[in-house]
Amino acid sequence: MSQFQQLDKLMESQNGMLRTRQALEAGISKPVFYQFVRFRDLEQASHGIYISKDSWVDTMYLLHLRCPQAIFSHEVALYFHDLTDREPLKYSVTVKTGYNPTKLKADGIQVYTIKEELYEIGLTSAQTPFGHEVPAYDKERTICDILRSRNRIETQTFQDALKSYVRRKDKDLRRLLQYAKLFRVEIILNNYLKVLL
Repeated sequence: MSQFQQLDKLMESQNGMLRTRQALEAGISKPVFYQFVRFRDLEQASHGIYISKDSWVDTMYLLHLRCPQAIFSHEVALYFHDLTDREPLKYSVTVKTGYNPTKLKADGIQVYTIKEELYEIGLTSAQTPFGHEVPAYDKERTICDILRSRNRIETQTFQDALKSYVRRKDKDLRRLLQYAKLFRVEIILNNYLKVLL
C-alpha cells in the first residue's frame, strides 16, 4: 500500500479529517504528508488538522482537537444530556483559570473559567451529533454551572433544564447537592427544588 493510499484510508476512517500527528504516527514523513494535502486539495481547519472539501465537519470534535483542555459545559452540556430541546446557538466550554481564551472567544465560543480544583468535578464524555466522543460535564455539574451563571443564561433555559432534570429517573440528587455545596449554589438550588419536588 502506498503512503497516499495509507493517508486516504486514515482520512476515510476519520470522515474526511486528517491530523498531521496521525500521519507522523503512521510513519509518514511531513514532506509526503504536505504533498498529499496539496494533491488532495485539503483545507486547513486548524493547526495540524486538515479536512476534505466535501466532508461534513464535526465542529464540536474539531474544537475538542484544537483545544483538548476545553470541556463542553453550560448550554452545550444541557443539550448533550437532553435537558433542553434547543440546540445551542454558540458553543460553551469551561477551561482552568489561567488559560488564555482569546482565540476561542474570537471564534464566537462562550468561555467560562474555573479554579483548577473544581475543573474536573463531574467530568464525563458525550457524543457529538456526528458520533465523536468529547469531554463534557455530567448532568449534576451542568445544573450547578447554569445556576452559577444564571445572569448570563436565559431564565427560561435554566428553569426548563431544572424541570427536566427533576422529572428524570436517572437523576442523582445526592450528587447534585454535593456539587451545589462545592460550587456555592446550595441555597439557590434548594429554593428551586422546594418548588419543583
